[in-house]
Amino acid sequence: MLKIFLWLRYLRKRRVVLLSIAAVALSTALLIVVASLFNGFINAFEQSAVDGMGDVVLSPEKNFAGYGELEKRLEEIKQVEAATATLSAQGLLHLGKGNVRAAEIWGIEPAKFGKVTAFDKSLLKTKKTSDTRPQTQDPQIEGYIGIGVLAEPNEKTDEYDVNGAERMIGQQFVITTGATAVEKDGGHKFRRKTIQFTMADAVFTGIYYFDSRLVYLPIEQLSRAIFPDSQEPVAGRIQIKLRKGADAELAIAEIRGAWKVFASEKLGWEDYDIRTTMIETSRQMQSRYIAEIRKQMGVLLLIFGVISLSAVLLIFCIFYMIVETRRKDIAIMKSCGADSGSIAFIFVGFGAFVGILGTLLGTAAGYIVTKNINEVEGWIRVAFGLKLWKASVYMFSRIPAEVYWQAVWWIVLSAILGAMIGAVVPALSAAITRPVKVLRYE
Repeated sequence: MLKIFLWLRYLRKRRVVLLSIAAVALSTALLIVVASLFNGFINAFEQSAVDGMGDVVLSPEKNFAGYGELEKRLEEIKQVEAATATLSAQGLLHLGKGNVRAAEIWGIEPAKFGKVTAFDKSLLKTKKTSDTRPQTQDPQIEGYIGIGVLAEPNEKTDEYDVNGAERMIGQQFVITTGATAVEKDGGHKFRRKTIQFTMADAVFTGIYYFDSRLVYLPIEQLSRAIFPDSQEPVAGRIQIKLRKGADAELAIAEIRGAWKVFASEKLGWEDYDIRTTMIETSRQMQSRYIAEIRKQMGVLLLIFGVISLSAVLLIFCIFYMIVETRRKDIAIMKSCGADSGSIAFIFVGFGAFVGILGTLLGTAAGYIVTKNINEVEGWIRVAFGLKLWKASVYMFSRIPAEVYWQAVWWIVLSAILGAMIGAVVPALSAAITRPVKVLRYE
């Protein structure tokens, strides 16, 4: 109790101690915000791959037909919930007279694609896809356009004109793509193909890459336009959603086995073509990029950690000053029987007390700033006209605002330990105080 009494007394009488608490709080909050924003970006990036591509992607070196049978075989695997084929191509979208935009075309099966990815949740208005009728027999082709393809975001607010995009739903557009045809002499000739379609909905995923580039069309119509000589529709890859709790490695092994049987029996492919097929999770596909971001996060945390050592030096200076000005009190306690270890513990414990108070305040401040980082960024934009977060640069329309609790505990423990280290030298100085030397003239 005596120690706690002294801590509270020093805290009340020595207001300069509040500076050390503020320094610990500021350092803690800064590190929590940096770690949380980096980790939030990493998690959002990985989740965007899952939302856009599914859990597992099967990508052969070349396109293939008969994907419907492969989908059925894959869905028979216990670990797999759904599978869907997709086909990619490049094209030019004609939005009106003089308004042409480069786009990446994804041929999809809308209903199946919505089961594998977060496509349904990304639709701006309907929030639901449907293929209740065979698309090959429907003369009217329905397509979906990324909201960023329709219009660029506002330069100041970085927001899309959602109402304007909704007004375009139901309008007809034309997209131009191309196909390579084999000539009689064995040569190849590029032939332009146009596809007219009705915009069924706009797609707003919140991921700039998808929203600003993609146009989604039925895979069968896109396949017929690009590969007119093929008797069956073709696909370029298979996107797969795993069941909840499924073992990804086991699922990939089973998917690879099903693919090997299908490719050899149905497609008649050689063993080399089968083995070169990439089958990996969407998170694995981004692993190299994620590893680089984690390196940058580590370097930045190290830099801010070194800067935060100034709080340790501040604690050392303040505590040393307290020891020097309270030598008489220390001498009296030692003359009353207190040993050197108890005296040292008073100041080391006070350092831990300061660290705990600082980390509590810093954690609260870091939590508040992180959870409201988009509002903070908005205030800065309004006050200074400075847009800190641009979707075209950072991929996402909003800053990921999730607290990285795993790092919080390490930051808090390190801050408390640092505060104790800052108090060690003053504590040793107090411990070696000689009562006779201090009190001889009293």
